[in-house]
Amino acid sequence: LSRMAGTPKLTAEKVGCIVLVSHSPGASAEAVSPSPQGPWSGSGIVLAQHPGIVLCHGLIFSPFLLESEQRHWSQREVLLPESFSPDLQLQVLRPNDCNRKALGRSWPRRDLGDSAPALSFNPLSIQHETSSSLNCHEAELIMMVPCLQFQDAFSKLFSASDQWHFEGNDVGQDDLPFLHCFALLRILDSDFRSTGPVSCMSAKLLQKGDPVFTCGSPFGSFCPDIFLNTLSKGIVSNMSGEGNALILTDARCLPGTEGGGVFATVGAGFHLVGIIVAPLCWKSNEWVGLTLVCAIDHILESIRSVLSGLCWCPEAWSDPMELVTKAHGMTVAREGPDQPMLAAVVLVECGPIWGSGIIVNPRLVLTCQHVVAGASTVRVRSQPASVAKGKVVFTTKDSSSYDVALVELEESLPTFAKPVLASEFCTGEDVFVVGFGVFGQACGPSVTSGILSAVIRVEGEPVMLQTTCAVQGGSSGGALFATSSGKLLGIVTSNTRDNSIGVTYPHLNFSIPITILQPAILEYIHERSLCGFRELDQLGDKVQIDGKCQRDAVEVPLSKL
Repeated sequence: LSRMAGTPKLTAEKVGCIVLVSHSPGASAEAVSPSPQGPWSGSGIVLAQHPGIVLCHGLIFSPFLLESEQRHWSQREVLLPESFSPDLQLQVLRPNDCNRKALGRSWPRRDLGDSAPALSFNPLSIQHETSSSLNCHEAELIMMVPCLQFQDAFSKLFSASDQWHFEGNDVGQDDLPFLHCFALLRILDSDFRSTGPVSCMSAKLLQKGDPVFTCGSPFGSFCPDIFLNTLSKGIVSNMSGEGNALILTDARCLPGTEGGGVFATVGAGFHLVGIIVAPLCWKSNEWVGLTLVCAIDHILESIRSVLSGLCWCPEAWSDPMELVTKAHGMTVAREGPDQPMLAAVVLVECGPIWGSGIIVNPRLVLTCQHVVAGASTVRVRSQPASVAKGKVVFTTKDSSSYDVALVELEESLPTFAKPVLASEFCTGEDVFVVGFGVFGQACGPSVTSGILSAVIRVEGEPVMLQTTCAVQGGSSGGALFATSSGKLLGIVTSNTRDNSIGVTYPHLNFSIPITILQPAILEYIHERSLCGFRELDQLGDKVQIDGKCQRDAVEVPLSKL
């Protein structure tokens, strides 16, 4: 609390809008296929006051696309209003002046300006009543434009063979309906008032680990008085594509926040850096705990290029497209890992299987036993592009609670940066995990943030660390760092899965404390002895976390870490 006292104020009194899409009362939907169920709601960013220009995600308009456009829309550079149902009705809702103070949140104490999102696409958007705390403005669709840079990055990163799912929609590499599309709206009411344009910034300024805030409304237009402009905090987990067009963050967003804003801290203020595309992602039916975001500068550039080619476009409509602040002189607030920490984590490949590892010596890599999968040799890739062969010199037993393997490389890695090892652990401290997660080598290691939620002790000594960082398949063997000191706390071994219902929990995971492993590492470096590592099997018998977390098979199937 004391650290927050001097930070600028962020409230919801100036933030975004609700976008509701439906048919006009009594109108026919015969030209649309399939027939939409509505209204549909979506988050909106108020880009400008005069005229009132709103940006939102295009997914909420997909049910209203004319049947004649269904087969060809993906080949268009722009979709104009005539491509949609002629009886389309749009409404933009925002908090009214007398209720903004009541709706405002006082954390974090920075100002988003008049730009943050409100409601988002969700099938629960069935409420027609307008709350007394909201002003309703009629609006019109100007156009829907695809962001091709985002689409290109997405198609390269998200392979269809990995069975990716986003909000219940099957998304293949070449079949991405409306995921990369964004709609531009104009508010028709002359009495619409806004305090000024949103401040935007280029995603090129971002680095992995940079803190970000998201703002959107869970569950769409269901109970907006309760959920309107809900905030979440996370970090930039990874980026991909030209100019970081595709961003992944571990900020926890819920269904209904699609179209919400992602804001980065620059100086004393917040700047819009991206739009939420999908708050929940699954890979092969496993929730990965990351939110998919499209960079705002690429969205605005796509819209600007279309507007410049339209002879009937008023100049005032183009002004909001120039909102992205130039990169020159801007510095994003940073509290995440620096480059040596990222370089300490490597990709460990064993045939088609990959995991992560930590460089503890120019020729030694620490990883997990289940990553090497019984192999005698592996291939190790470090950043930016070094590859080395390694020999597996030790693995713990399958039955051991300590899932550890030691790999010795044939040659030293040129990017070696010796991590500083921690000697103590503080429950509740901020931490982050660096690992190759769900994407392998495609875009380098991912970073996720959380806290050290528990230190499990046996006879007073730390034997396992529990964190809230999002950990996915591929992160095993990765590094757990303390945010404040940058010290290596442990090696990631598992998240939690309940096999009785087939659910994986990425935010409940375990790491082996580095204090358990350090004596064995030093003994091997100085004496070439594996005795210290072999003792891990005996130490693991005392821990028995694996067995304690399994249920009685008589009641339900086993739940195994």
